[in-house]
Amino acid sequence: MRYIPHTAKDQKDLLATIGQPSLTALFTDIPAKAKPKKELDLPKPLSEPELLEELRALSSSSSCASSFLGGGSYKHFVPSVIKHIISRSEFYTAYTPYQAEVSQGILQAIYEYQTMICELTGMDAANASMYDGATAMAEAAFLACRTTRRQEILVSSAVQPDYRKVLKTYANGADLRVAELPYDKKTGLTPNPYPLTPNTACVILQQPNFFGCIEEVKNLADEIHSKGALFIASADPISLGLLKAPGDYGADIVVGEGQSLGNPQSFGGPGLGIFAVKKSLVRQIPGRVVGQTVDAEGKRGFCLTLQTREQHIRRERAASNICSNEALAALAATVYLSVVGKQGLRKVAELCLQKANYLKKKLGKRVVFSAPGFKELVIKTNKPVGLDLSQHYPELKGCRLICVTELVNKAALDTLAKTLLKS
Repeated sequence: MRYIPHTAKDQKDLLATIGQPSLTALFTDIPAKAKPKKELDLPKPLSEPELLEELRALSSSSSCASSFLGGGSYKHFVPSVIKHIISRSEFYTAYTPYQAEVSQGILQAIYEYQTMICELTGMDAANASMYDGATAMAEAAFLACRTTRRQEILVSSAVQPDYRKVLKTYANGADLRVAELPYDKKTGLTPNPYPLTPNTACVILQQPNFFGCIEEVKNLADEIHSKGALFIASADPISLGLLKAPGDYGADIVVGEGQSLGNPQSFGGPGLGIFAVKKSLVRQIPGRVVGQTVDAEGKRGFCLTLQTREQHIRRERAASNICSNEALAALAATVYLSVVGKQGLRKVAELCLQKANYLKKKLGKRVVFSAPGFKELVIKTNKPVGLDLSQHYPELKGCRLICVTELVNKAALDTLAKTLLKS
């Protein structure tokens, strides 16, 4: 997106309008500790053509190390047809369909998205998308607490660290307790049994987890349900081309980040929060749910079946008031799933699995965790490759998270392995 700053005259006119003599005076209420102590070390200003040339030069000089970054935002192939479809004006300018009866095209696109997410996750109902995977997980925890009328949330420490931070921020404002389950230092998995109490509302696992390890989920849902709690699975949608759907192993709520479904990384956003539930929880789902119906003439039509935002119902009865419409990102995911199809999604998942395990065998003892993995693995190295884990896990200092998607070729894997084994 192009950025056009205010001119000096614009700033002078704006300040005069609000009765402030200067920008410094405007910001006097900001505490001194929040202000920078010195000028930011920024390069000289560039014109737009100069800036584009600079970015191209930086891009071409980047090392292959950036190809192995993951941890929640992934570089998967985006078919060119996606950009063409989502750039159409009738989709590109779409927001929340407040006048649903005249927004049939948008409603149908959302309905198709919901249908595909349900098929992918094995759940009964999905909403019209959340901000991202982190807010989807936090909203799922809130749903569990509302439904069970309990205040404790158990979350694996092998869940994406930023997701856990968002969850704790949400919980703090609602007087809910978040307890973290430790991961096994050898396998990278979340060991069972879990410390479930009469106040436990839910257990949250990521599948595969943040380390790329595939969690053991057999019979887990039965154990959680026997204690009256709900099971929330945060799933990588690409992995579902191979792994069992969360609904098939008893998850009550499935969340995840849908960026990898036809959406570019774009420096970290926007995301696409996936949110799907069992039928018994559908009235607690945040946001909106589009349904299929027929009109007075018997023709197929679409409507907003459920709307639990505070803009649509009484504030005290709202399930959430922050779930904006991510229809454009959801449309990209819908087109992606339509274009690649079931076999294509399976092929993408197979390539991620095979290439990651090829690298795993090459690196041998440098691989930290022993559990089977999907497209990410943790290795011991001080080389600037992948994601440095010490910022999130101090005990993993000297370890990095390596991501391998279908776009990483064998030559790059061989080069990386050769470089790391030398160090």
